[in-house]
Amino acid sequence: MTDKTALQAPAFAPGACDLPWYRRALAQGAGYILPSCVFAFIPIVYALDAAPAVIALVALNCLAIVVFFAGSTLVMHWPEYARWLWLLGLIGSIVLLAVFPDSRPIYFAPFITCTSVTLIAWRHALVVVIATTLVGLGIAVLQGDLFGVVMVLMGLALALTVGLGIRYDATRAALREAEERTAVLAVAAERERIGRDLHDILGHSLTTIAVKADLAQRLAERDPAAASAQIGEIAAIARQSLKDVRATAAGMREVRLASEIAAARSVLTAAGIECRAPVALPVIGDADSELLGYAVREAVTNVVRHSGATRCTIEADAAGVTITDDGTGFGEPHEGSGLTGLRERAERAGGGFTLHTTNHGTVLSVRLPVPAPAPEGSNR
Repeated sequence: MTDKTALQAPAFAPGACDLPWYRRALAQGAGYILPSCVFAFIPIVYALDAAPAVIALVALNCLAIVVFFAGSTLVMHWPEYARWLWLLGLIGSIVLLAVFPDSRPIYFAPFITCTSVTLIAWRHALVVVIATTLVGLGIAVLQGDLFGVVMVLMGLALALTVGLGIRYDATRAALREAEERTAVLAVAAERERIGRDLHDILGHSLTTIAVKADLAQRLAERDPAAASAQIGEIAAIARQSLKDVRATAAGMREVRLASEIAAARSVLTAAGIECRAPVALPVIGDADSELLGYAVREAVTNVVRHSGATRCTIEADAAGVTITDDGTGFGEPHEGSGLTGLRERAERAGGGFTLHTTNHGTVLSVRLPVPAPAPEGSNR
């Protein structure tokens, strides 16, 4: 709970503030309190043999108890100190009954304990409940009043029931709010994942299409057959990109290092950039191959788009992949959404991401996580 929530009355209903007073009282527990107010007038019965003035004073005292007890449902929006004063007013009016014979103020212990757990913070209310219970039990034992003991213990039981019920409801509300926040964060994370994947797919594919379209345009007059072949490749890339977008939306697209290196050779060659890439690749798991495939895709896309390079070298081994070009670098700032997403992928997988760029070229490296060493004697 926040500090602001902790200072509110435990039974406070935020939606009741703008209601008429009687509806606000009912929304904050008056329906449970009002029937109990009848017992507040019992001391008048014991005072019927006294003088009329005493009867009137007892009646006024009982009325004050009812006002403080039932009125607690109307002051829950008050500041904490004001609610404390209201509770002290209830305690004072009950203690004042002791000046009248046979008034038995300890019978009103449930009024004090139940009001405290609805009006003030739980940690403070618990002190009031325990103190009221101990004082009430002490007085009841000294007076030999068994019914007084029962009433004090009933006050303790009711206070714990009401207080813990309120705390349970508050905890459920907090959990529900936390679940809603978690759902919002999950949606945001999924949107970010889809956005990152679409950037990886479309950024690479559209770059390839643009490069091949330029090449086809240059070949259109002098080599129509080659231009037609490039156009055919553009159509194939566009269809594959559409499949990748659909698969990404369903979370089923696969990216692998071998296929990305093959695609890199094609797009770099079409862009007039010399490509040096390995012809044999190490055997690595699907998750690692996907991460390294994304690294090759993002790096090659940036080489074609931004670097102005004439040569790009791809090095891959069981530990990771490194892509180097001899271009002009990225300038500052050099990490866009694609590189940021790649860095996050690498860090999430437990691997490493490094990027070094100057006006003489760029080196991007993604390293796989180092496996934990096998315990000694594991080969025995």
